[in-house]
Amino acid sequence: MICNKDTAKKTAKLLLKIKAVKLQPNDPFTWASGWKSPIYCDNRITLSHPDVRKFIQENFTSQIKSDFPDVEVIAGVATGAIAIGVLVADALGLPFVYVRPEPKSHGRKNQIEGALNPGQKVVVIEDLISTGMSSMNAILALREAGAEIQGMLAIFSYGFEKAEQLFTSEKVSLKTLSNYEVLIEEAISEGYIENQSLELLKKWREKPDQYGN
Repeated sequence: MICNKDTAKKTAKLLLKIKAVKLQPNDPFTWASGWKSPIYCDNRITLSHPDVRKFIQENFTSQIKSDFPDVEVIAGVATGAIAIGVLVADALGLPFVYVRPEPKSHGRKNQIEGALNPGQKVVVIEDLISTGMSSMNAILALREAGAEIQGMLAIFSYGFEKAEQLFTSEKVSLKTLSNYEVLIEEAISEGYIENQSLELLKKWREKPDQYGN
């Protein structure tokens, strides 16, 4: 679920402008999973643009104050959401932790870095939601450590049904600043893609694992 339509449109416009999102319907990217994709999203690029990262920080902060007023700790999912999570925690004056994909193999073997006490209320920050598996892995690690998960906020979601079902089944509230549908609308409106590419982009969203095969 997007935070609101105006924010979603503005976020999409910014991501396209700074080339954090690239659309190539006829020359698809290859993801690490092996999937062929007409879209590639790298939200780390937002950190290099002060106006964009401030926009994201302010909107995340506002949403947390509105939806999760009892939050005690902000958590970022490594590595993409660490920096923006720190910015949000700083704006709210709250402690920050981050969650690795898996525990370290040496030292204290932490998966969660930072001070987190059992029972603390946590909002998780993510940069991107695709299948939702890595995001949920972080949430489950926090729960195992005793955290009470208030919800997750992400910059962008592809809106895959698999991810939506996963968050619903785990009873995790997920809101994003923007999503695939809004981004495609803005991309066509701003001339980043042609109307004739729309059908290809819709087909990919329906069956991403079969695109380009």
